[in-house]
Amino acid sequence: MRLLRIHTDDGPRDAVLDDDGRVRPLPGAAEQPFDLERLRERATLAESAVDFETVNLAAPLSPGKIVCVGLNYADHAAEGGQEAPAEPILFMKAPDTVVGAHDDVIVPRGSEKTDWEVELGVVIGRTASYLADEAEALDHIAGYVLANDVSERHFQLERGGQWDKGKNSATFCPLGPWILTADEVPDPQAIKLGLDVNGETMQDSSTAEMIFGVAHLVHYISQFMTLYPGDVISTGTPAGVGAGQKPPRFLRAGDVLRTWADGLGEQHNRLR
Repeated sequence: MRLLRIHTDDGPRDAVLDDDGRVRPLPGAAEQPFDLERLRERATLAESAVDFETVNLAAPLSPGKIVCVGLNYADHAAEGGQEAPAEPILFMKAPDTVVGAHDDVIVPRGSEKTDWEVELGVVIGRTASYLADEAEALDHIAGYVLANDVSERHFQLERGGQWDKGKNSATFCPLGPWILTADEVPDPQAIKLGLDVNGETMQDSSTAEMIFGVAHLVHYISQFMTLYPGDVISTGTPAGVGAGQKPPRFLRAGDVLRTWADGLGEQHNRLR
């Protein structure tokens, strides 16, 4: 099932994308907090379909928290001159960084090095704390979502302290267009994903290249914090970010990002 959220005159509403590529709104207000079983029940009452191209997309959920994984692809670590980590590197993005798949991304005031990062997002479906093993971890995943961990490298790496300063500007986490439920993803380590800037391919990789796989990450993170339904884990980016170009290349107003992943749709975000 493909779950999305749309803007309407009555506020945001949950919807499903059917096999014909048409959107069927669900009755009632948008589900908050995220409840996959309740969404499945409501999907049986979905309304008449409308064309996908006609809807105003919102982010498909409002995460309680976004846990991000740094340097989780060896080629990305190498392009930055860093060694692959022995354990997952974790940092956070605030929920108010989230925007929809077609929303603008705002270059923050004082930015010198705004950058892109296509990522696989993991949506938590059941409360996860101190999970026993990776097999148990998979049972706590509701689905998967396309994410872009937009980053300001000058803020992140050259202004002192932790990475958070470069990760939490408004609009720095486009999500969507939809959540693909876990039952429709046979292997989360076999998803192709990539990103174009102004039509030029910058990233083209696969989740098979992750250092730490999805199940390991959910299990690992649950040892340090409780994951709740609707939380998102952004699992890291492959090589090809702007900081890794020779010479480095960063985003400016007017640039257009196309971010994609097999089964998870595309984002089209303009910088302003």
